[in-house]
Amino acid sequence: MRPTVVSNLGDVAGRTSRPPRAAASATRSVTVDRLARPLRDLRISVTDRCDFRCTYCMPRDLFGADFAFLPRPDVLTLEEITRLARLFVAHGVEKLRITGGEPLVRRDLPGIIAMLAGIGGLRDLTLTTNGALLAGKAADLRAAGLQRVTVSLDSLDDALFGRMNGVDFPVATVLRGIDRAREVGLTPIKINMLVQRGVNESSVLPMARYARDHGLILRLIEYMDVGHSNGWRPADVVPAADLVALINVEIPVEPLPANYAGEVASRWRYRDGSGEIGVIASVSRPFCGACTRARISAEGRFYTCVFATEGHDLRAMLRGGSSDEEIAASIERTWQMRDDRYSELRSSNTLGPPKVEMNAMGG
Repeated sequence: MRPTVVSNLGDVAGRTSRPPRAAASATRSVTVDRLARPLRDLRISVTDRCDFRCTYCMPRDLFGADFAFLPRPDVLTLEEITRLARLFVAHGVEKLRITGGEPLVRRDLPGIIAMLAGIGGLRDLTLTTNGALLAGKAADLRAAGLQRVTVSLDSLDDALFGRMNGVDFPVATVLRGIDRAREVGLTPIKINMLVQRGVNESSVLPMARYARDHGLILRLIEYMDVGHSNGWRPADVVPAADLVALINVEIPVEPLPANYAGEVASRWRYRDGSGEIGVIASVSRPFCGACTRARISAEGRFYTCVFATEGHDLRAMLRGGSSDEEIAASIERTWQMRDDRYSELRSSNTLGPPKVEMNAMGG
C-alpha cells in the first residue's frame, strides 16, 4: 500500500527559539515511509575529510597518510548542496544538520551556511564539529546564519582525549572553541560524549560537572557499531541506564519529556534545576520506531539509515540534467520504500555486512 502524505502539519514543539532568516512556508507536505515515519531531519555531510583520527570512527591504522579520500570534484558543490536541501525541505524536512568528516575543514562552509539559511520553511540549522577550528570560525558561521552547534568531546583529561582523537589534540583548544561559540550566540550548545567501556567511563562525571557549570547540554552516546572499521563489540557498550546512574549518584536527575517527536536523546534534568543531560542509546534502547532522519553524503548519496550498507546516488541526477521534479520524485520514492530499523533488529547476523563508514556518510 502506498504510504500516505500528511499535509499542513503544525509546528513541532521544542525547536530552537531563535527563528531562521527565512519565514516558514504556509503549507508543508511531509512524506512518510513504510512505518509511517515522516521525513523531518536531514544531515548533510560537506566533506569526508577530518583532522582527527578518533579510534571509534577513523582509526589511524586504517585512515593513514595514504588513505584515499574523495577527489574534490566528486564532492557536492555549494549550489548542489543547496538545491538538494531545498528539495528535501519541500518534502517536509524542517531541520538541517551539517556534518562531515569534519565540516570546518571545508573552506567555503560559511557560504554553504548562508545559502541554506535562506531556504524558506527551515526551522533549525545546526552543525556538528570536533571543535578544533571552532574558535576561529564561530563568528563567521553565526553571521552566515548558523543557529547553534554540537561539539564532540569525549574527555576533559588531556592525555585520554589525545589518545581517543588519535592526533594528541589538546582539550584546551576545543574548550576555547566552545567558549567562542557561546560568545557569538551559537546556542544552546550540546556536547556529544561517546562512552566506551574500559576507555573513558571515568570522564563521565567530570564532563557532567563541566557542562552544568558552563550552561551546556551534555549528551552521552552509547558506543555504536557504525561503519565497519572501529572493532565494535557489545561488551564495549556502557548502557544508558548505567550512564545515568553514574551521574545520579552525585547530581540527582529526573526524566524529561522529549522536545519533539523523533528526538534521539532521552532527556534528564538535574533536580536542583541546574541543567539537563541527554542519552543516545541506540544499542540498549533503540529508537528506530520514531526515526525521522535522512543523510546525504559528501558525494551526494542519499542514506535512509546511519547503519546503511548502500545509498541512492543523487549526484548523478544533479549532474546529469535531471529536473527538480525528477530529483524530488526520486527522494519521495526512496523514503516511501524505507523500512530501516537496524537497531531494533541488531544481532550477530546483522553485524557482518560492511556498513558505510561514518566519515563518508556523516553523523
